[in-house]
Amino acid sequence: MSEHTEHTFDCFDYLKVTVEEKFFSQYMDGYEKFGWNKDENRTLEKGMGKVTLYMKRNRQIINKVELVRLQQHYESCMEEICALEASQNSVPAMVSLTCGLTGCGFMAGSVFAVTATPPIIWLTVLLAIPGFLLWAAAYFSYKAVKLWRSKKVIPLIEAKYDEAYGVCEKAFRLLQA
Repeated sequence: MSEHTEHTFDCFDYLKVTVEEKFFSQYMDGYEKFGWNKDENRTLEKGMGKVTLYMKRNRQIINKVELVRLQQHYESCMEEICALEASQNSVPAMVSLTCGLTGCGFMAGSVFAVTATPPIIWLTVLLAIPGFLLWAAAYFSYKAVKLWRSKKVIPLIEAKYDEAYGVCEKAFRLLQA
């Protein structure tokens, strides 16, 4: 007599998400709390600092509408975290570039003054000094603004992580119900 194994019909929802590679673990851990599991039939795709996740979950999951709402809230929190993380470098870079380009403007004026007929040496010196100072200030302003921005942003990032973890905890409880 052969053993009879009972088969059930399962259907799944599928999800494809592309995230920054440094946030890969947070996303995987978070999505698991919403009932998503890694799709064994697909491999992770990596490229240019991004990872594409392929996941699936049972379609007949309980409290699906509430889970979807919580998942959207979680995704929103994670997007804000990514934006805040990026701002730690982008704001200082913009300040530094502004200093450097303004210094270039002064240096261009200095070059125009020296190539004028007759050369205006006093104006060349007058414009070259702030040009050199702004070029040097570009480096130091980057470091100072990065430190300032990090002090301002890190508490916001931590608060968003706490919010995202709270949402994951609610979703996990819904799945256990």
